[in-house]
Amino acid sequence: MTSLHGFIDRLPKVELHLHLVGSASIDTVLELAARHPGSRLPRTPEGLRDFYEFRDFPHFAEVYQAVSEVVREPEDVAALVLGTARDLAGQRVRYVELTVTPYTHVLAGMSMPAVTEALDVAAREAARRHGIRVAYIFDIAGELGATAARATLDHALHHPPERLVGFGLGGIEQARSAHLEDFRDAFRAAVAAGLHSVPHAGEMTGPETVWEALDGLRAERIGHGIGCLDDPRLVARLREARIPLEVCPTSNVCTGQVAGLREHPLPRMLREGLYVTLNSDDPPMFGTSLTGEYRVAADVFGLDAPALADLARNAVRASFLDPAGQAEILAEIDATLP
Repeated sequence: MTSLHGFIDRLPKVELHLHLVGSASIDTVLELAARHPGSRLPRTPEGLRDFYEFRDFPHFAEVYQAVSEVVREPEDVAALVLGTARDLAGQRVRYVELTVTPYTHVLAGMSMPAVTEALDVAAREAARRHGIRVAYIFDIAGELGATAARATLDHALHHPPERLVGFGLGGIEQARSAHLEDFRDAFRAAVAAGLHSVPHAGEMTGPETVWEALDGLRAERIGHGIGCLDDPRLVARLREARIPLEVCPTSNVCTGQVAGLREHPLPRMLREGLYVTLNSDDPPMFGTSLTGEYRVAADVFGLDAPALADLARNAVRASFLDPAGQAEILAEIDATLP
């Protein structure tokens, strides 16, 4: 297994499902908490790790919001992006599509242009300092409803970062039903403007949310999607349409969606012929990393080096990176195999 871990460490990777606030390291969160006193956050590494012990998804959402509250200045946003880029580069991640929930930063008092400038500056610096390409997905916090949908769309259409590629929907899936038409309208406009539709679905609900993502939100890629397996017709649709699924095993266990890693449906998803990519979601909060998720795939699910390389290739091909950039990373992956 040591040799397989060494292969994983060398393997060039792409990260498609990573939230900006959730990517903040323990040290970064403590620094932000010290910079902005009065937050609900603990002030020690041990206390923060205990804070990240989640009872269920609503509790996770509360903790995530508490961390979001210490991201109050454009400099904080840029610091998060650069810290994430540094951490990813150390794992041989070549490209990341980083999910940003801009409305939360606007609620904290930042203007849309200020958030965008911070994202643009940080993406350029990430390439210069760490050799990693950063693109962005703007994400609606679903539980905030129509107001968040309109504000996120306005930001995406009128103040977009240079490298904005996608439009997403996250948060508590059960809270979406009251605002479906608002979300559909926002996605319709975003797609018409050239953005890719990449909503979360089937993380904490069943097939119905995935169907809505496909038919109501015109999804090109699905965040999580593990709930699809309860509907054979949906599995067939996803397989035949080659819709990529951004699977995050450790996240699903930590938020209580799956009982344990050995119970995770990823192996079955692969057996069903689904287009699976491997991702880390909110890694410091879940005590993982993208490299760690590949190790889970090897140690728990029994995947060998060629199968792990296939997952890495899936992420490259499911990304919105330009063809030349994709070809470059695919060649690197091929060169890593024995």
